[in-house]
Amino acid sequence: MALDKKGIAQRIAQELRDGWYVNLGIGIPTLVANYIPNGIEVEFQSENGVLGMGPFPFEGEEDADLINAGKQTITTMNGASFFDSATSFAMIRGQHVQLTVLGAMEVSEKGDIANWKIPGKMVKGMGGAMDLVASADNIIVAMIHSNRAGVSKLLKNCSLPLTGVACVKKVVTDLAVLEVKNGAFHLLERAPGVSVEEIQSKTEGSLIVNGEVPEMSL
Repeated sequence: MALDKKGIAQRIAQELRDGWYVNLGIGIPTLVANYIPNGIEVEFQSENGVLGMGPFPFEGEEDADLINAGKQTITTMNGASFFDSATSFAMIRGQHVQLTVLGAMEVSEKGDIANWKIPGKMVKGMGGAMDLVASADNIIVAMIHSNRAGVSKLLKNCSLPLTGVACVKKVVTDLAVLEVKNGAFHLLERAPGVSVEEIQSKTEGSLIVNGEVPEMSL
């Protein structure tokens, strides 16, 4: 069966490595902080000026002064630091963040990402998304494989305004883990109970399947 949003975040958390600085985008990526594997330490960074974010607070323990870039209340780990946006973006633009996890509305087979604007709809602004995709070497996208109409969001070419070009390295959806390389999506893992055929039918972009595709281990 397809993963829920928590399952997507749990699978992405397996990509974390000890000592990394990691930026979590708005939406599904924020959940990754709840699933850090045992035995490793990572520092989560938020572009509004926080280094050392922890999991979401329990109900009743929220502090309205502690928020992430998506205005959600957060907790902080021992040793966390707070700073202005200029310092935060200096970290990002200076490539001091080893992994960026972003949500997306569309991803193309070339690694293009569209995640900030739908034409004709009100938008508050680009935010930090363009800086993140322009500066990061390792970008993983967390997203639902198809939209509500059942149309694929993994495309040959993005139809929405682009945030970044040829920058996405890996995509984790409710159906699969895919690596983006050489102009195609390469199927690495499938969600428990999801068939390769279903993933193929819901992927518009070029999909490469080599041999037996294992199920995700969560």
